[in-house]
Amino acid sequence: MRTLQKHTNRAPSKSTDELNAMMRDVLARARAKGATDASVAVNNDRGYSVDVRMQEVETVAFSEDKGVSVTVYLGTQKGSASSSDTSPEALDVMVSAAYDIAKVSAADPCFGLPDKELMTNQCADLDLFHPWDLLPPEAIEKALQCEKHALSLDPRISNSDGVNLSTYTFCHGYATSQGFEQIAHSSRHSISCSLIAKEGELMQRDYDYTTTRLAEHLMPLELLAKSAVERATSRLGARKIKTQKTPVLFSSRLSSGLFGSFISAISGSNLYRKNSFLMDSEGTRIFPEGIRIHEQPHLLQALGSSVFDGEGVPTRNNVLVDDGILCQYVLSSYSARKLGLKTTANSGGVFNLTIDPTAGDFKEMLRLMGRGLLVTELMGQGVNGLTGDYSRGASGFWVEHGEIQYPVEEITIAGNLKDMFRAVSAVGTDINPNSATRCGSVLIEQMTVAGS
Repeated sequence: MRTLQKHTNRAPSKSTDELNAMMRDVLARARAKGATDASVAVNNDRGYSVDVRMQEVETVAFSEDKGVSVTVYLGTQKGSASSSDTSPEALDVMVSAAYDIAKVSAADPCFGLPDKELMTNQCADLDLFHPWDLLPPEAIEKALQCEKHALSLDPRISNSDGVNLSTYTFCHGYATSQGFEQIAHSSRHSISCSLIAKEGELMQRDYDYTTTRLAEHLMPLELLAKSAVERATSRLGARKIKTQKTPVLFSSRLSSGLFGSFISAISGSNLYRKNSFLMDSEGTRIFPEGIRIHEQPHLLQALGSSVFDGEGVPTRNNVLVDDGILCQYVLSSYSARKLGLKTTANSGGVFNLTIDPTAGDFKEMLRLMGRGLLVTELMGQGVNGLTGDYSRGASGFWVEHGEIQYPVEEITIAGNLKDMFRAVSAVGTDINPNSATRCGSVLIEQMTVAGS
């Protein structure tokens, strides 16, 4: 097998120079057309993925995504256009289209570039760019080895849903007519293994996966296969449970979804539209004492790191919740202006959202719960962002005396997110390394579980 290529974390300068030149060209065309301000974004992403199943190659998919987009401002009017063709003629057509849209768009005093004093071209290197020198035949061989090992570990693994291996590099650039200009390079590599376990007439499916910026940080294939086998076989013999109110422990694979709903509720776009169950909640208690939620956008090599947000504003270590109290909303320049506030550098979302642990590892979280439901899989999209009502199909394990007893399925868990947030009694240290949200398992004091 080939080894990882040694390289610096700097992208090829030629590619960066070409993209910078394109952004300057687009901005010059926008100014020549008559724009009072403009911004331009470019991307050049490439990579491939392979899928194998039952020791056969199913797909090898190569991807190369190149594009450019421009936003033109005519005072308080705005127009946007994009193109996958980066020839000079196509760029001219794109800029003209954005200009024509701006001319006929409704004026909005909240339109415009970020405040100039916020911008800087001094950005740290977060060590996010680590290409994997892996040829497709080698990727196929790794995927086949992973699946072969998984199929050999337990006779109950009767079938496979396949192994996927993917490797991608990303190049995103952003520039404005105010002088901001940055190019960010990053990489992401993943392997997943999905298996089907069978015992008698009973069948269950489960999977495991690993995702990192650096290929050498991926979970070893043997451990990935072993974990996928254990997950699939542990679900055999799943039962229904009676409808009841009980503590619920969300595994670290799922807990990020709870906080995704929280971020959506405090995002400016939902707040100014009055489409959030957390309207007018800044400064009030949302979570119990001791809960701290914050961003760490500048962690080296982390999946959710970025030096600037979607409109070029430098990211920062925002504290969203401190000791259970909501400290601030999540805002872009536009949504901040709509609310009479300042941007929080969150255009495009949050960066390495972190929920600080309040308890120990997964075993301790089970002991803290004592008796209740461990949820390891959710189905459906039953979350109402306006009311906070929450209802999802679920499966997992029943827990007694702090120990897993048996798998459960065909149940629904329900509550209201306001109540659920206030009922968070513990956050574990078992952070899921494959997620940009850094959160362990989360224990909710009580939810309604609908079963038989």
